[in-house]
Amino acid sequence: MEGITGLTHLLVTMFLAGIGGVIVIPAITDVTMAALCPGQDECSLAIYLTGFQHAMIGVGSVVTTPLIGNLSDRYGRKALITLPLTVSLIPQAILAYSRATKFFYAYYVVKTLAAIAGEGSFHCLALAYVADKVPVGKRASAFGILAGVGSASFVGGTLAARFLSPALTFQVASVFSMIALVYMRIFLKESLPMRQPLLKEVEEPCIQQCEDDMPQRTTGTFKKLPSMGDVICLLKCSPTFSQAGIVLLFNSLADGGLMAVLLYYLKARFQYNKNQFADLMMISGIGATLTQLFLMPILVPAVGEEKLLTTGLFVSCINIFMYSISWSAWVPYALAGFSVLGVLVRPTITSIASKQVGPNEQGMVQGCLSGITSVANIISPLIFSPLTALFLSEDAPFNFPGFSLMCLGLILMTAFFLSLMIRAPPPIVDDKVSSNRNRCTDTLV
Repeated sequence: MEGITGLTHLLVTMFLAGIGGVIVIPAITDVTMAALCPGQDECSLAIYLTGFQHAMIGVGSVVTTPLIGNLSDRYGRKALITLPLTVSLIPQAILAYSRATKFFYAYYVVKTLAAIAGEGSFHCLALAYVADKVPVGKRASAFGILAGVGSASFVGGTLAARFLSPALTFQVASVFSMIALVYMRIFLKESLPMRQPLLKEVEEPCIQQCEDDMPQRTTGTFKKLPSMGDVICLLKCSPTFSQAGIVLLFNSLADGGLMAVLLYYLKARFQYNKNQFADLMMISGIGATLTQLFLMPILVPAVGEEKLLTTGLFVSCINIFMYSISWSAWVPYALAGFSVLGVLVRPTITSIASKQVGPNEQGMVQGCLSGITSVANIISPLIFSPLTALFLSEDAPFNFPGFSLMCLGLILMTAFFLSLMIRAPPPIVDDKVSSNRNRCTDTLV
C-alpha cells in the first residue's frame, strides 16, 4: 500500500469534480423556481418535482451503485470512475446553454438519468480507491482527508457561485467537470484489487467463499451485481457492519430529507436567494473542511471512531431541531457554523465498515453502503417533500412551518441512540482473515 501520499491525484480529481458539482447548487433553486413558478417565493410544484427526482435517483442508485462498486473490484477503480465524471457533464451543459422552461425540463430528465448512473458511484469508488492504497491504521484519517477535500471543493464552488451569474455558473461548472475528467484519465493510477496476489495461507474473502458455496448465478455482466445472498453473507460475517449500515440508513434518511426540502423551507420562510444560499453553504463548508482535514486526524487516534460517530450524530440532531424553530433569518447562519462536528458521521461509518472486510471486497462494501444511502434517498423525499409543502402552505393543519425538519431531527436522534451500541471488533488486515468468515460460510452452506 502506498499510504496517504499516493492519493494526490485522486484528491485533485475530487476537488475539481466537487467544484463542478457544487457550484450549481445555490443557483438551481432560483432556476427551478423561475422556470416553474416565476415571481413566487413558494412553489409546491418545485418541491414535489425535486422530491420525486431525489426518489428516482435513489431507486436507480440502489441497483447501479453496488453494481459499479463490485465491477471496480474486478476491472479497476479508474476505469469505473470515468463513468460518473462523464455523465455529470451533460445536464450542466444543458443549463449552460439556456434556462428556459423547456430546457429546464430537459435538464430535469437528463440530470435524473445521469445521477442514477453516477451520482453516488464516484464517491463510492473514491472511498474504495482510498481503502486500496492506505493501511488499515491510517484509513479513518484518510477517509477524513478525502471528505475534507470534498468540503474544500464545496467552499470553492459556493464562493464562486456567490459572484457568478446563473448563466456563467453552469458554464464554469461544465469546464471544471471536463478538467476533472481529463486530469483523472491522464494522471490517476489504476487500482486492480482482484489482481493483487494474496498469500497462499490466506483464506478467500467472506463474500467469495459464500459465492463458491451458493448455486451458480446468471452468466454475463449482471452476475457481478451483488445478490441478496451476498448481502446476507456480508451482514452475517460482521455484526458491526450491519450496525453501521442501520445507523447509516437513519442518518441518510435525515440527510436526504434535509437536502430535498431545506432550501425551499428557507426560501419560503425567510425569502433567501442564491447569494444567501451560497453564504450559508460557504460557512458550513469552511467549518467542514477544517474539521475533516485537521481535527479528525487528531481526534480519531485520541477518542476512536465510535465516539466521533455518536458525537457527530448528536450535534447534527440538535442542529436540525434548531432549524425547525428558526425565528429569524440570522439563525441558519449561526447553525451553519455550529454544525462542524456533524461532518464526522459519514467518514467514521465508512471507516468502521471498511475495516470489517478484506482488500478484495472494498468496492462491494462501499457499493452496499451507497446502496443503503440510495434506499434512504428513495424514501425520505417521498415523505418529507409533501410534508414540507403542506406545512408551508395556507392549508397546514397547524402553524409550524418547520414541522418536517422536526421529524428529521427525531430520525437523527434514533440514529444517535443506535450508534451507542456499536462496538467494533479488531479490523481485518490485508494478510489476516477474521474468525467470523468461516461462521458466515458455515451458516449459508
